[in-house]
Amino acid sequence: MTGKILVIEDEPDLAMGLKDNLEFEGYTVFIAHNGEDGLDLAVKEQPHCVLLDIMLPGMDGFDTCHAIRKNNIRAPILMLTALSTEVDKVKGLDLGADDYITKPFNLKELMARIRAALRRFEPVLTGKKRRKFKVGRATVLLERSMIQIENEDIPLGHYETQILEMLSQEPGTIIDRQQLLSEIWGLDNEPMNRSVDNHIVSLRRKIEEDPKSPRHIITVHGFGYKLVK
Repeated sequence: MTGKILVIEDEPDLAMGLKDNLEFEGYTVFIAHNGEDGLDLAVKEQPHCVLLDIMLPGMDGFDTCHAIRKNNIRAPILMLTALSTEVDKVKGLDLGADDYITKPFNLKELMARIRAALRRFEPVLTGKKRRKFKVGRATVLLERSMIQIENEDIPLGHYETQILEMLSQEPGTIIDRQQLLSEIWGLDNEPMNRSVDNHIVSLRRKIEEDPKSPRHIITVHGFGYKLVK
């Protein structure tokens, strides 16, 4: 599918380069050079995907990501960053980001990740219904990309929603890590890719009473993950 993509990037040359390449692929592209303008465009245009730089002037990418999710915009957010530590990645995922691309990035990889994100977002656009279920103390509302704990609404990122959807299809069954990478991100044969692991950490922070001793999202070392309701 094609769609609308919002690029929030303060480097003019990079922003225009992304715009040119994305428009060549058939996407409609909007550009903002700071977080405040990016948030305004996200609310106005309702993009299907957001490319968001972290190191923005004024409101940084983390705050912008949080504000976008607070406005109930569910489009996947791919963060563009020179920050590559696990702490920075988990912080972004906790705030509702879906994926990370580390600068300098490979354009073909970025395009592949955008296509994968849009494929996973398509059920939201078409109104396809998803399930509601309990995981421990949390009520998972996949159709709203949200969990509820004691009347508190906690937003889920797009990829977090997809992971929970896959794990919930067969509770207690181990889902291979590479299968998650392949079906959700569209990535094959990338054993060193940490996208799944980072999102699992973020999900545990949101769902588990004690994320360091998880009872519901379980790692099966050497194999993958399983969901225990």
